[in-house]
Amino acid sequence: MFTGIIEETGTVKAVKRGAKSAVLSIGAALIFSDLKPGDSVSTNGVCLTVASIAGNCFTADVMNETLSRSSLGGLNVGGRVNLERAAPVGGRFGGHIVTGHIDGTGTIANIKKEDIAIWYTIRAESKIMRYIVEKGSVAIDGISLTVAKVLKDSFSVSIIPHTAKETVISEKTVGSVVNLENDIIGKYIEKFMPAPQGITKGFLFENNFIGDSNV
Repeated sequence: MFTGIIEETGTVKAVKRGAKSAVLSIGAALIFSDLKPGDSVSTNGVCLTVASIAGNCFTADVMNETLSRSSLGGLNVGGRVNLERAAPVGGRFGGHIVTGHIDGTGTIANIKKEDIAIWYTIRAESKIMRYIVEKGSVAIDGISLTVAKVLKDSFSVSIIPHTAKETVISEKTVGSVVNLENDIIGKYIEKFMPAPQGITKGFLFENNFIGDSNV
C-alpha cells in the first residue's frame, strides 16, 4: 500500500521488451536506503515488485496485464518516473490510500497556469469517471491529488509548485497519457451496495443494522 506522496523521481536505464512482457531497469537514489528484492515500489502509480538490485538501480518484471492497463509500455530509456516505496507501518500518511493497482489511463486535455498553481484537465473513460468525486482523491501517475472540478468525461486538479517540482507531472504536455487510480473506498462501497434497489429497510434488517421492530 502507498500514500501517493512521491519520494523521488527515477530514470529508466533500460527496457527489455518481450512478446507480451517487459523488464524495466530504473535508477534512483533515495529509495535505495532500505530497498531489497521482493519489495514493492510504486512506479508512475503502478505497484511493481523489485526483482533485483545493482547499485542504485532496480529491475522489475512487467506482465502483459500491467502493460495493457497502464502507460508503462510506452516508457523508453531516459524517461523519468515517479517513485514511492510501500508505506511503513506507523509512518506518516500524508496522501490517501493508494494500492498501486491502477484502473486505467487518462489523457491530459488541457494545462492552464493560474498564478502559482497549474491546472491539469484529464479526460477519462466513464468506468473511471463514475468514481471521480469533487473534493475527493485520485492518484495520477501515483501522485495523491484532490479533484477540484468534475465534468461528464473529464476532471481537473490544481497542482502546487512543490508537486510540480518533485514529480514528473510538470514534464507532461497536452495529449500525454497518465495512469489513474480511483479512490478504493468508493469502489468497495459500490461493490457491497445492494442492486438495483439500493439501501432499503429490508437490507438494513438482513444485515443487522436495525431490529425487526423497526422494519
